[in-house]
Amino acid sequence: MAHHAPRRPSAWPATAGHPTAAPRPRWSRFTTALAALIGVAVVLTGGATAAHADPSVAEIERQIDEDWNQLEPVIEKHNATRIELAAKRKQADALAARIKPLQAQVDQAMDKVSALAVRAYKGENVSTINAVLGSHSPGEVVGQLELLDRFAYNQQQDVRQVADLRDELARQKAPLDEMVAHLARTEAQLAAKKKQINAEIDRLQKLRIKVYGNGGGGSLRPAPCPATYPGGGAGIAVKFACAQIGKPYVWGAEGPNSYDCSGLMLAAWAKAGVSLPHNAAQQSRVTKDVSRADLRPGDLVFYYSDIHHVGMYVGGGWVVHASQAGVPIKMKKVDDGPIHSYGRPG
Repeated sequence: MAHHAPRRPSAWPATAGHPTAAPRPRWSRFTTALAALIGVAVVLTGGATAAHADPSVAEIERQIDEDWNQLEPVIEKHNATRIELAAKRKQADALAARIKPLQAQVDQAMDKVSALAVRAYKGENVSTINAVLGSHSPGEVVGQLELLDRFAYNQQQDVRQVADLRDELARQKAPLDEMVAHLARTEAQLAAKKKQINAEIDRLQKLRIKVYGNGGGGSLRPAPCPATYPGGGAGIAVKFACAQIGKPYVWGAEGPNSYDCSGLMLAAWAKAGVSLPHNAAQQSRVTKDVSRADLRPGDLVFYYSDIHHVGMYVGGGWVVHASQAGVPIKMKKVDDGPIHSYGRPG
């Protein structure tokens, strides 16, 4: 009697030359689900049902970094917009301060015109003309005509003054109205964008927690920070940056309890009395370019072609930076990322 080979489960179909597949361990099943979460597709090749190997933790972290590098430029643009909004509000306030006394002048001039109209209505102009016509001597006639001319001139001047002030008020007010409308639209856009940023950060943070739990991320201070203590403002800034290691990343924050990348640079150099904008690209524009050979502690290191990330060089080939949501402020090697340029504040 012929013996038949044991029947394989339908989940693992037999293919020529391939042994029976064994059930995958729990970690393999977990990472497969995780890979699906971040968009890693299972690729089938050669008509066989065998899939590519599940992504490793390093591959998942690399995917998180790629997603973050798409998100961080949006955050830095948001920071730049907030700076622009603050400047426009300041301009609007200054313009409103100029318009307020101008409005008072308009009101005062209108009161004068109203008084003239009342006097004319009561017949003051008519009585003046009658007095001229009733004069008997040429000298009286000339004097009354001069008086009438002055009266008409003063009335015209008051009316012209009102018209000029009104025109000036309109010219001053038009850009203010436009500015206020623009601010309102921008604030609405920022509110919507803030929700999107927070939703994306939550997604990445949940993914990271699935991989690492609430720990992981490696050593935050793998080397002395700073490697050497420079003098002057740079010394103050670099000591401050090193002291923030371990604090959380929060986008848009500039301390004292949390920071984003440009916010940390702003706060550190503010301690040294140097003002920096809260935006990596703008920080690059306002700092002095330095070469790699001249790099010293306190200098800023700008990353990516669009300069959407920045860290502070602390010596020994290390930088301190606020990297991304869910990761505390920490040190990393200066070459860990595509360097755009170096800048020296102050």
